[in-house]
Amino acid sequence: MSGSKAFAEIIDGDVYKYYADGEWKKSSSGKFVPIINPTTRTTHFKVQACTQEEVNKAIETAKSAQKSWAKTPLWKRAELLHKAAAILKQHKAPIAECLVKEIAKPAKDAVTEVVRSGDLVSYCAEEGVRILGEGKFLVSDSFPGNERTKYCLTSKIPLGVVLAIPPFNYPVNLAVSKIAPALIAGNSIVLKPPTQGAVAALHMVQCFHLAGFPKGLISCVTGKGSEIGDFLTMHPGVNCISFTGGDTGIAISRKAGMIPLQMELGGKDACIILEDADLDLAAVNIVKGGFSYSGQRCTAVKVVLVMVSVADTLVEKVNSKVAKLTVGPPEDDCDITPVVTESSANFIEGLVMDAKEKGATFCQEYKREGNLIWPLLLDNVRPDMRIAWEEPFGPVLPVIRINSVEEGIHHCNASNFGLQGCVFTRDINKAILISDALETGTVQINSAPARGPDHFPFQGLKDSGIGSQGITNSINMMTKIKSTVINLPSPSYAMG
Repeated sequence: MSGSKAFAEIIDGDVYKYYADGEWKKSSSGKFVPIINPTTRTTHFKVQACTQEEVNKAIETAKSAQKSWAKTPLWKRAELLHKAAAILKQHKAPIAECLVKEIAKPAKDAVTEVVRSGDLVSYCAEEGVRILGEGKFLVSDSFPGNERTKYCLTSKIPLGVVLAIPPFNYPVNLAVSKIAPALIAGNSIVLKPPTQGAVAALHMVQCFHLAGFPKGLISCVTGKGSEIGDFLTMHPGVNCISFTGGDTGIAISRKAGMIPLQMELGGKDACIILEDADLDLAAVNIVKGGFSYSGQRCTAVKVVLVMVSVADTLVEKVNSKVAKLTVGPPEDDCDITPVVTESSANFIEGLVMDAKEKGATFCQEYKREGNLIWPLLLDNVRPDMRIAWEEPFGPVLPVIRINSVEEGIHHCNASNFGLQGCVFTRDINKAILISDALETGTVQINSAPARGPDHFPFQGLKDSGIGSQGITNSINMMTKIKSTVINLPSPSYAMG
């Protein structure tokens, strides 16, 4: 894989290089960060442990490169993005292989992530040309007390250097969802990939390199968060931070200062099942939403809130589908694969043991081998159990039986998270009323939560995030408004 011609320059021996100033480099630290294969629990890859000095240089170079890039015609920016998207999809196999080994993503899903990422980049290029090619023309006499003596021209201009920090679960897709909007808007990018997923991200960056973007415009620095994390997020040369991950984002937002932030920090997405719901449809979506990629998704169904009168039937239907899930290594395209780290598996087990001690009903026997946890549905979960509120990020799904819609809404809104929720009912009026009542960024009606399609707005409330994502929203967020006002010596009216 790494020896293929397209990616030969990104590795030195058995350590992957970092990318800065248009070149693949070795860190002066002489150190590396190991990447553990979740399946074998042994070191599979190594990446450079960049120093603060190297990070500083990357940001300085990005700042300089951005000045020239902002003067590059919009059509040319779009052309390069389209080229990068094509190269990305052309090399989907080696990038997907990295995802399988680094984050235990099932092979088929890994390929899908890369292809989806290429499509996102292309769509972003086209949308950017439309959005950024337009401005506004305002006249002064629309406001009381003014004659038409002022013309105001507004346009969108880049912010500068955008720091992009994607999470482990979609290290390619959630990286390009930050990179592409930033670049089409005229910004430069410094990417700090997650440790698990860094090698896939480095392969992705090579695709942008091969597309021919200017030197210094894109940087990718790897290393330990403890050494370069705060240095990056508090760096005065950074003009915007786009972060997807956990509660680390809250700490970043407190330290970042006066710059725009785009944060998505997880969720406890609730699925409310009403008495009139299509229970077969609900069961399919609960299993898909709760157990896809072993539940390691921000938009995974994290708690089922089902009306008591239909709870037994629903649980039976869900259990019959859980029994058909395949469990094993990602290379075999199993439905349930190892969770990303041993510490993640330990955390999930802690939630399970707490639920067991407090009397939850185990619909399956709890089973774990290393990082691999078998899918588990926990029935009769109560609010005093940790699993009712905490985000497991694993293949464990709690069911809480409710006596009223109001009880379900209250549980959802009592969470410190507010990313997405979903409701299953045949009554569209009830669905809309519940959607309006839920304190979440998105509510899905008769479907599991989902981030895509990638041009849809995607946002969280409360501890789930700041700002809105989605291609259009990201482009707008990574720009600022510039106004030019023309003052006329006397009122001027177009007579038509």
